[in-house]
Amino acid sequence: MRVLLLGGTTEASALARALHSAGIDTVFSYAGRTKAPVAQPVTTRVGGFGGADGLREYITAKQITNVVDATHPFAARMSWNAHAACAAVDVPLVRFERPAWSPVDGDDWQNVSDLNAACAALPQSPARVFLAIGRMHLHAFAAAPQHRYLLRLVDPPDGALPLPQTDLIIARGPFDLAGDTALMRVHGITHVVAKNAGGTGARAKIDAARAVGAKVIMVDRPKLPQGTVCAEIETVLHHLHASAERGV
Repeated sequence: MRVLLLGGTTEASALARALHSAGIDTVFSYAGRTKAPVAQPVTTRVGGFGGADGLREYITAKQITNVVDATHPFAARMSWNAHAACAAVDVPLVRFERPAWSPVDGDDWQNVSDLNAACAALPQSPARVFLAIGRMHLHAFAAAPQHRYLLRLVDPPDGALPLPQTDLIIARGPFDLAGDTALMRVHGITHVVAKNAGGTGARAKIDAARAVGAKVIMVDRPKLPQGTVCAEIETVLHHLHASAERGV
């Protein structure tokens, strides 16, 4: 068995460690958006494949027997490419997907379909917004320059930010409830904009918003291809072993 693990999430790193402990030959693939990705105990590659066709060629050339898609829930293009590539060469594909977040008592959520809708959901009057969406899509909020934005990024931005009023923090998660609650109180956060990434590693900001009484504008997940979806490492390993026993 040789597994291609499409990763980048905290859960993907945990799965990489489990695959290594199980003695399964694994290649961990990073998209390359982070300048200093987390070191993995398995073989690592960084960069894109060149679309579905490039991924299909890689799978064939490297004799990959199984693919695990453990990318971010919002990396929809990669998930669709993996689906197409694996179908073309009849290689089993499992998506390791963390469950989405749901509001609980005390939460003040507004669900929106995309980042443009999230920007439109902010108030007209100036607010203090924790913009927890990463660095790739900040331009979507340039239409609302009246707000003061708190940004927490893994890497420093390469150039000028598209938002005139920002407080910038460079830090890598996971973060905890106490830290995020204190952060929001210091900055007087009234709104949190977040993608529904799910899982535990990025949840602290959602719970902290409840603690400080901030409104959450939650961007719903994009549509992903149908197929085998697992939420636990043990279930992923079970599917991998089952496909090996079938000789797939």
